Amino acid sequence: MIVVVGAGAAGLMAAIAAARQGPSKIKILLLDSRQKIGAKILMSGGSRCNVTHVRVTPQDYEGGPRHAVKHVLEAFTPTQTIEFFEAIGVPLVLEPTGKYFPATHSGKTVLEALLAEVERLGVMLKTGISVAEIKKTGDVFCLKGSDNHFEIAAKRVVLATGGLSYPQTGSDGAGLDIAKTLGHSIVRTTPALTPLTSTDEDWRSLSGVALDARLSFFESGKKRADRAGALLFTHFGFSGPVALDISRFVSGADPKNQFEIQASFLPSETEESLKKTWMRAIVRYPARLVRNFLTDEFSLPARFVSTFLRKTALDGSVTLKRYSTVSRGCLIHALLNCPLAVTGVMGYQKSEVTSGGVNLKEVKAATMESKIVSGLYFGGEILDVDGRIGGFNFQWAWSSGTLAGRSAAESIRRA
Repeated sequence: MIVVVGAGAAGLMAAIAAARQGPSKIKILLLDSRQKIGAKILMSGGSRCNVTHVRVTPQDYEGGPRHAVKHVLEAFTPTQTIEFFEAIGVPLVLEPTGKYFPATHSGKTVLEALLAEVERLGVMLKTGISVAEIKKTGDVFCLKGSDNHFEIAAKRVVLATGGLSYPQTGSDGAGLDIAKTLGHSIVRTTPALTPLTSTDEDWRSLSGVALDARLSFFESGKKRADRAGALLFTHFGFSGPVALDISRFVSGADPKNQFEIQASFLPSETEESLKKTWMRAIVRYPARLVRNFLTDEFSLPARFVSTFLRKTALDGSVTLKRYSTVSRGCLIHALLNCPLAVTGVMGYQKSEVTSGGVNLKEVKAATMESKIVSGLYFGGEILDVDGRIGGFNFQWAWSSGTLAGRSAAESIRRA
């Protein structure tokens, strides 16, 4: 028997892949601690489920070695993902952002199709079953529930229990504890793809304002990462894709080190290009006010411009022609290198994925089998791999889950 623990995206794919790959005599049992499964599939992408992205590379991920991530992604590519879902009745549509969604724009369609395929293949799905302990004696795994209310024997086990994000969906870290008792090291876990918090009342007063930005993360004065995308000001701080993407670095920063986030509110510009645009505008519109220049020329929201000028103590009521060279230089620099008073992140309750997890160096990239315990496989968020927003974490789940399930079934067939 193959037991898959966790019936989220990776677990469902592992069970399906194992059933498709293995001989019909192999029994496949899929367990989940929740009575209702697939909560993250139903809620992701604003309940539309961002299945994958048009371009997925190892550079879209943080955590484990990128060469290992590359092997896993190549084992089940975005193209194969699209073909798989179309084959089970879920055609996907490509949006201008590069994201793929089901044509129905409903995560429910994705979950129902996966469950239908699980049933068609004869996979035994048991919900409301919490695995508290896994031990291996000889070639057999023994899975026990809390208070020993059940005991299951298996030849192969796939751990796909997720991480700690959105704990209300059932992600409680139990799988990480099991992996640790089996000898695996766990890379420190922190929330990722979660909003940033701030106590700066000026920025918080802009709640609802959105614009494109580049955020750069500095730790102990050294730039460690930068991300670009839409930034949303909120009543608690900052959200939007760029804030979510940079959040893993904030939550993962060494508490002993100081960190800073700087924002470029004109991410496609440089100091030189802004200076040239300014000089051209002086010739054409010498009487234009600086604040109007920022809103008209760069489409920056008026509320943002007003707050930005106040925070930087720069006068926006002066005309372009009368603005001093020093003031212009200060304004341009501030637009491209503005410190944001970020105090932290919202945490796991609002986190879309977990940073950290089972050390990917202890897992065979070709099969997802443990290097420490033969017959044990991993898939999905439980591993130390987290992608940026846009369908990348689901692709990791589809790829790693498929590879784990397929490999587990092949190993039994070869035995």
